[in-house]
Amino acid sequence: MNPKERAVFILKKFSIGAFQIRITINNKVFIDYSINLDSVWNRHQFQLNFGLHANKKLQKEWKQFGEENFVYEILSTLKQDTETAKRVNYDKEAKELALMIIEDIQPYGENGYM
Repeated sequence: MNPKERAVFILKKFSIGAFQIRITINNKVFIDYSINLDSVWNRHQFQLNFGLHANKKLQKEWKQFGEENFVYEILSTLKQDTETAKRVNYDKEAKELALMIIEDIQPYGENGYM
């Protein structure tokens, strides 16, 4: 496999986009983005289980209500163009996607953890 084929293979390996962590008790949401949607949930679970999460409101309710009352949901993914992959900043694109979703959903106060 030549380097260009390998770069395309690596790029296709991960899902990129926006996600939410939602508490099923009151439907409050934490919205964020990742260039690796397949592994980001594991990272958040680890941080929350060990009291290390940056979002203190989410951390508090995780401890109060327990992991079993939270779900991870992918909200939107970005289509990856293998031809322009080296010119696209997918991290920036995913962040912009998440900001648009946050603007639409308004996860503030009683609606979320922002």
